[in-house]
Amino acid sequence: MSKVNAAICAALAGAALMSAAPAFAAQCNPKGGFPAFIAEFKKEAAQQGISPRGLSALDGIALDDKVLAADRRQGVFKQSFEQFSGRMISRDRLTKGAKLMQQYAPQLRRVEQQYGVPGAVVVAIWGLETDYGINQGKLSVIRSVATLAYDCRRSDKFQAELIDALHIVDRGMMSPADMRGDWAGEIGQTQFLPSSYAKYAVSYDGRGRPNLISNAPDVLASTANYLKSKGWQRGQGWGPGEPNFDVIKEWNKAEVYAKTIALFADKLNAGQQDKADNPSTSRKGQPRADRRAAR
Repeated sequence: MSKVNAAICAALAGAALMSAAPAFAAQCNPKGGFPAFIAEFKKEAAQQGISPRGLSALDGIALDDKVLAADRRQGVFKQSFEQFSGRMISRDRLTKGAKLMQQYAPQLRRVEQQYGVPGAVVVAIWGLETDYGINQGKLSVIRSVATLAYDCRRSDKFQAELIDALHIVDRGMMSPADMRGDWAGEIGQTQFLPSSYAKYAVSYDGRGRPNLISNAPDVLASTANYLKSKGWQRGQGWGPGEPNFDVIKEWNKAEVYAKTIALFADKLNAGQQDKADNPSTSRKGQPRADRRAAR
């Protein structure tokens, strides 16, 4: 995940937002420090059904001061939409996205048939989050989420995320060693927080465990499943003022980021239609991507 997107996730509760977190018994930043917090949290996690297999992911874990420092560095959205989208929708990213839409055309058609979400939207998110899987992050998700859970800024939210991360280990979906991401605890090529991974990650072919680290079809299907679960309306538009824009804001509540996803998807969609010698235009004859940018 890019540092830009990591800051977005921290500022706005991430690329995959969960509902309001419940209160937890474990006290943030207790007198005994991080070890005391982990000891208390383990007791609570056990009460919530986490087995020794899941709890063992917390053994020997240490506070990550770099995560706390990163969580306090914000300011991405001082940029205008024009500045942000111009930087994020680079020519290289757009070109690679178009190539990937061709490469995965059969899978994207199947994903749209099943979930109703066009491939251009899914690929736009994929590109913006990790440059199509290149920048997923290398930090321990368990350690990062535990560090944010210990900190008092958003302790309840990240204690809930830590429970979900332990559930992922407990169910054998991933090992702690495989759970690598950026500092805000996101997993995989479209950066699911543990709560979203546990709820929305799916296997594209329905066989085996979902793999959002290295299996692109699983990434595409899971991202579309997330959007469908948040209310995506098949066949409807996704720009500001259209039915699915609010669903894109469930992915990231920042207006600038959501509009950038919409514009990027429009550009990818228009490019694919141009290749088919059937350019997309609005009712007024304006190219679809330009129509979106003009709003």
